[in-house]
Amino acid sequence: MNRAGRDGHTDWCGRDHRCNLGEHRSEEIVVDVASRSRAVLVRVRTAAGREHAEVRVRVALAPSELAARRQLVGLLGDLRNAVARAAVTARPRPRRAG
Repeated sequence: MNRAGRDGHTDWCGRDHRCNLGEHRSEEIVVDVASRSRAVLVRVRTAAGREHAEVRVRVALAPSELAARRQLVGLLGDLRNAVARAAVTARPRPRRAG
């Protein structure tokens, strides 16, 4: 975990209007895929000191309603897996006796 410096900001903090209400927010990391999709990731430390990843995803949907719904079902499934994988990684490991 990055500790705050003398000015209260971490080394990854954007240090501008992104920091508000006691939060510290990084600059956006943007991934564009051929103008068809975009993901934006921001690292956030809350006023309570808890750190989070905030992710926004935009994906172009098919013009057909049925195809768009299939895309959404797939996207939600993939997001569920990604969030679950990240949450498991974030849990502290139990200490072994010994």
